[in-house]
Amino acid sequence: MSVAENQATAGRGSARATAILSSIGRFLVIAITTYLGLLAVTFFIGRVIPIDPVLAVLGDRAPTAVVERTRREMGLDLPLIEQFYIYVKNALNGDFGTSVLTTNPVMTDIRRAFPATIELATLGTLIGAIIGVPLGVLAAVRRGSLIDQVARIIGLIGYSVPVFWLGLLGLVLFYAKLRWVAFPARLDVVYEYTFTPITGFYLLDAAMQGQWDVFYDAFRHIVLPASLLGYLSLAYISRMTRSFMLNELGQEYIVAARAKGLSETRIIWGHALRNAAVPMVTVIALSYANLLEGSVLTETVFSWPGIGLYITNSLQNADMNAVLGGTIAIGSVFIAINLLSDLLYRLLDPRTKAG
Repeated sequence: MSVAENQATAGRGSARATAILSSIGRFLVIAITTYLGLLAVTFFIGRVIPIDPVLAVLGDRAPTAVVERTRREMGLDLPLIEQFYIYVKNALNGDFGTSVLTTNPVMTDIRRAFPATIELATLGTLIGAIIGVPLGVLAAVRRGSLIDQVARIIGLIGYSVPVFWLGLLGLVLFYAKLRWVAFPARLDVVYEYTFTPITGFYLLDAAMQGQWDVFYDAFRHIVLPASLLGYLSLAYISRMTRSFMLNELGQEYIVAARAKGLSETRIIWGHALRNAAVPMVTVIALSYANLLEGSVLTETVFSWPGIGLYITNSLQNADMNAVLGGTIAIGSVFIAINLLSDLLYRLLDPRTKAG
């Protein structure tokens, strides 16, 4: 290889490394800026709402001297910008204060409640993806057919009907009438004191410990709320899959593949779906983030002890440390999933690599 070729190869390698470092730098800047924005929004919401955090701790009948001393101890007498600085510093250290309702550090409560929400949302997303992707593909391939109409109706209902109404309807039908599922909770009372979770994901923990009776009981409790969230995820995923597939089926490479005599099955599942899978990764990731974020009503209806129910109970008791801490936790996961899906899109799409 000549000197000129070596220099050209080194130049391309240097340019590629520079592009990768620049992309990582932009990624980190976006992540940090977004997270600081989340902290700013939650901080100012906590200061704007008409709830005095001092009175929430001490009660309405606390002496004035005690109220003022507590206000100084909590740093609420400081200038707003200094309060925000302390708030950000504590949040970055995982310190969201103490919950008035549970008297525990908010971070301790979040660590206890979040696995329940993650388990519920993960199972719901799996249901939505496993059913929604094939349904969207078939709806696109057979556009205007009965299955296409069914898929569109499923999506319309999923977008239109309130989630709490579907939850109550499911409880009446599958629990009260048919007795196919267990009552709203995460486990029967008999297992609450005999089962020791390891990771906080009850299905996984029960399987790891070989406690299949606990696994079956946990499954009977989670199957209905997870199916409800899975239906909401299915409605979104199937609709977007149909849209992506219709776009791919109209491309020139599909016409060329048919002209070469390739089977319709190979064209649809081997070529069109493979190209549509790149944006579908983002869709499924966003669906998962939405289930984590939007699980409040579902957890309330099913008495599911996750982060959504924790925030709801805290809000009803004016426990703003817990409300803001839970909001930041959900927002942080939502930001992380969005950034991760964007990174996966860039890695999987050759056009972004070329750019």
